[in-house]
Amino acid sequence: MGDDEEGREVLRRADRATRLGWTAIAGVTSLLGCALVTLLGAGLLVVVGAVYVLMASDTP
Repeated sequence: MGDDEEGREVLRRADRATRLGWTAIAGVTSLLGCALVTLLGAGLLVVVGAVYVLMASDTP
């Protein structure tokens, strides 16, 4: 195996590792985004529920 072939193999491995890294970063970012949207939705439901309870308890 010549130096050129070894260099190309190293570049191919580095390219695969880079793609795998970016894929992992994109996946984690997507999961965190979904979790954030879910938490915001749950928080909104809690606020709406609290306002409803407060309004319902004020009526005689």
